[in-house]
Amino acid sequence: QVQLVESGGGLVQAGGSLSLSCAASGHINFNMYNMAWFRQAPGKEREFVAVITWNGNSIDYTDSVKGRFTISRDNAKLTLYLQMKTLKPEDTAVYYCAARYGTAIRYGTQNYNYWGQGTQVTVSS
Repeated sequence: QVQLVESGGGLVQAGGSLSLSCAASGHINFNMYNMAWFRQAPGKEREFVAVITWNGNSIDYTDSVKGRFTISRDNAKLTLYLQMKTLKPEDTAVYYCAARYGTAIRYGTQNYNYWGQGTQVTVSS
């Protein structure tokens, strides 16, 4: 059994910052998984936000968060992070972390094996 647990969400004013964490546990060799953040706003489909390869050597972001969000990981702590700065109301969503076995970067939700329960991020204007 693999568990991913997100934390760090909350309410912040536009222009503010938040940092999310995703702790992995269970039967997972964390450093064999690419990790990603997705988000889902009310009434919208879940969308890709950021991805980091198993060794941290490759990172990618959706265009709308480039320059504002930073994804990172600590394999020794089995933890994924998302630092979010200059937040905008349109960043409001439930944020999910996801794990994908293997080295290839993928952007679709169907490519990920494990998901967290999500953490709410609300940005007020």
